[in-house]
Amino acid sequence: MTVSTARPSDGVRVVTVDRPPVNALPVQGWYDLADAVRTAGRDPEVRCVVLAAAGRGFNAGVDIKELQRDTGHEALIGANRGCAEAFAAVYTCEVPVVAAVQGFCLGGGVGLVGNADAIVASEDAVFGLPELDRGALGAATHLARLVPQHLMRTLYYTSRTVTAAELLAHGSVWRVVPPDELMHTALELAEEIAAKDGHLLRLAKAALNGIDPVDVRRSYRFEQGFTFEANLAGTADRVRDTFGKEA
Repeated sequence: MTVSTARPSDGVRVVTVDRPPVNALPVQGWYDLADAVRTAGRDPEVRCVVLAAAGRGFNAGVDIKELQRDTGHEALIGANRGCAEAFAAVYTCEVPVVAAVQGFCLGGGVGLVGNADAIVASEDAVFGLPELDRGALGAATHLARLVPQHLMRTLYYTSRTVTAAELLAHGSVWRVVPPDELMHTALELAEEIAAKDGHLLRLAKAALNGIDPVDVRRSYRFEQGFTFEANLAGTADRVRDTFGKEA
């Protein structure tokens, strides 16, 4: 099972990603996640969605091995489009989305939480974009929603990570809690949101998206163009082939 949906309380839906060992999603997995979030948001009985993950980490991005197995560009194009669909599904979900993040949140994981409405993180959570180490580009659009511009650039160029506590200091994380309290805290926030009028919540979500200073969907797709350029130039394959190997 890769993506599942649960109904823990009135008005709340939990969409959970579970793909061992690190929740790195294949092309179809990104589309499945997008469908699950959109379906939850379209349900008139739902007033808040919690995006969660099973295992020791929230999300490790795309399935690099799937890209390495492909001798052409089909997997890359699929991953680009699938990620764009999943990130957009979170952003355009008709109701607020709360991300519950534990362990590592890397690459596509940052794309998901950067487009969420609120983030609850466990004390062991770390966030980052190791894209330059994996022959890719992208999701700077979403990291920029979590940290200031110069820090975003430093993290992007170095592939370093930032902790949940540091994001709390920047005001982009709502709460940082022990791992065993993560889902309880995320659901508590979701239930507080879900106690509001459903119609007003949908209007509020549309209004807040409408005043965003950056069009996140257009911005991310612009980034992906450079990812594809790196692949056409052969740079991406050269760097990607070193992934998982000792220097």
